[in-house]
Amino acid sequence: MSETVVHGEAIEWSEEEEEDSDDSEEEYTSPSQPLSSANFDKDRHLVYLQMMYELLPYHYQSQEINRLTLAHFIICGLHFLGATDRVDKDEVANWVLSFQAFPSNRASLKKGEFYGFYGSRSSQFPIDENGDLTHNNSHLASTYCALAILKVTGHDLATIDSESLLLSMKNLQQDDGSFMPIHTGGETDLRFVYCAAAISEMLGDWSGMDKEKAKNYILNCQSYDGGFGLIPGSESHGGGTYCAIASLRLMGFIGVDLLSNDSSSSILDPSLLLNWSLQRQASDGGFQGRTNKQSDTCYAFWIGAVLKLIGGDAFIDKVALRQFLLSCQSKYGGFSKFPGALPDLYHSYYGYTAFSLLEEPELSPLCPELGLPLLTSLGICKGGGGNHQKS
Repeated sequence: MSETVVHGEAIEWSEEEEEDSDDSEEEYTSPSQPLSSANFDKDRHLVYLQMMYELLPYHYQSQEINRLTLAHFIICGLHFLGATDRVDKDEVANWVLSFQAFPSNRASLKKGEFYGFYGSRSSQFPIDENGDLTHNNSHLASTYCALAILKVTGHDLATIDSESLLLSMKNLQQDDGSFMPIHTGGETDLRFVYCAAAISEMLGDWSGMDKEKAKNYILNCQSYDGGFGLIPGSESHGGGTYCAIASLRLMGFIGVDLLSNDSSSSILDPSLLLNWSLQRQASDGGFQGRTNKQSDTCYAFWIGAVLKLIGGDAFIDKVALRQFLLSCQSKYGGFSKFPGALPDLYHSYYGYTAFSLLEEPELSPLCPELGLPLLTSLGICKGGGGNHQKS
């Protein structure tokens, strides 16, 4: 959606959420493209991601500001395919680490800036003669992507300056519990509450956010129909609903038995949420992000993960969903937004996560709370709920 870009940064999933908007992916549309096959074609997907790792096509020039996000889709996608041995993990980790912003001194942490990760070199300005950042454009979405890549490559996150990152992240939380993505201003909505929660979970430290305030903001975003809008009072949306439920799960406010609990004791209405989520599966088997919208590959994850997190995934018509996803699988590898279009990194990554939800045997299992491969050995999704973390 057009309003997702905040000071040159964006969460790539949200770029696709307004399906009736003009976006860069429209350049790729090729309705005549033949379908790939009747099965998940792992070899072609490996070729596609390997190509993207070595050299991004020129179509992505307009997304240079989101280079770290694109790298996240590639590196984590390769991990889903069991192929992270095809990249130089140390080189990747060092490249990611080069994007972290650092305060010149402890006093700088009290000036309201956020010291996370930049999205690309074009948003990373040099320090001045005093060692201070002239422009600090580090961003919550880029920070989520950076930590995701570092986790997947096996880097020890204890080596990064998490204290400055989390202490300064508190500057981004607003009085109503929402988060801005960058200290110089921007939208405040559920996407950035989720980023803050996911960052806290990956770092194993929740000192950077007020969870109670964040919970109240999330609950204020639930609509009359059971879904969640990105901001209070807005239309229920697949991306917003995922951010709400995944955040509540990460923070420990809902558990795996949400549907089996007495709804009167729940902080939200699980049956209403289940009903709204199941209605998003369309007649073609795919999931739509909003009522009366076209099915889209990415919502197989956004809605599918919500159903997984609340214990309602057994109600998904998985055969029909699989067929829809296969119709979006490209003969070149990767996945497209709609059947017949050319693939892009965003929809390819969420195609892999969707197939992982469907327990495709050739893919690594998924951690639905974080949208990442299940890495128990690295401290991701060891049990969920945020209760095992420091507070």
